[in-house]
Amino acid sequence: MNVPYLMRGVLPVETESSILKSSSKYLNNSKLREWLAFIALRKNGKDFPPPAEMYEILPIIEELRDHAKIEQMFEDERKVNPKLDAWFKEGFISSFTIEDFAKYAPGTLGNTFYKQMTEGNYDIQIVPFKAPTTQLEFYNTRSGQTHDFEHILTGGPFNFMGELVPYWARLTNVFKHIKNQELAGELSVLMMFGTLRYMVRTLLHYPDIWLTAVGSIQRGAHVGMGSDAIFMMKVEDGLHLPLEQAREFFGIRGVVDVDTSREGAYFTGAM
Repeated sequence: MNVPYLMRGVLPVETESSILKSSSKYLNNSKLREWLAFIALRKNGKDFPPPAEMYEILPIIEELRDHAKIEQMFEDERKVNPKLDAWFKEGFISSFTIEDFAKYAPGTLGNTFYKQMTEGNYDIQIVPFKAPTTQLEFYNTRSGQTHDFEHILTGGPFNFMGELVPYWARLTNVFKHIKNQELAGELSVLMMFGTLRYMVRTLLHYPDIWLTAVGSIQRGAHVGMGSDAIFMMKVEDGLHLPLEQAREFFGIRGVVDVDTSREGAYFTGAM
């Protein structure tokens, strides 16, 4: 039989199931399939801004997680990763408000954060605060508290092309500093789904800025691979430092600041 080259090796699979079923828990989830098609193929519109997409995916990911397995992987990782173990033992959670940053001198990390939050009318707490009761919840809570600082420290401007920089800094940095790569993968699922939105939509609908997106990915990955554990940094200890000194203090290396505001506005249809 003449089988097309690209179809060689494909085996027929029989099943008694009356619904779509595969070996992938992600493919089996109808809500995730719908979400992925939606965020990858749509054009941007003011009726559904990109942050709303992340609000939708959060409960879907939580539903798919094997929480007991993740907790055990954390326990095992802490036995061979002293820095991670110390981070969990300290268990630091911040309680700052935007106005707490008004006191910092111009040019410092704290002042830069304050200006970004107030000028952009951003909220510090992206999702309602809930005191963490598991290791994963602590990891996620701190990730939410430090994300906007990661924009500043990794060189990711506060626009949708700049968003790719901290995403890809994390997508490389976590794998560098977590020895168990399966655990690193679990901790990176949300970031991967988040970055897909900007990658696929940009190429399909906004190819004029595709190279901007690629540049943001490259810069983020470069910072992530060359830096200390970004996800464990205690940003509160460096708020008083000038930005470049703060980057050095936290071991964040290889940053190249690039203004992507014009391309970010183009992506959202604002220009």
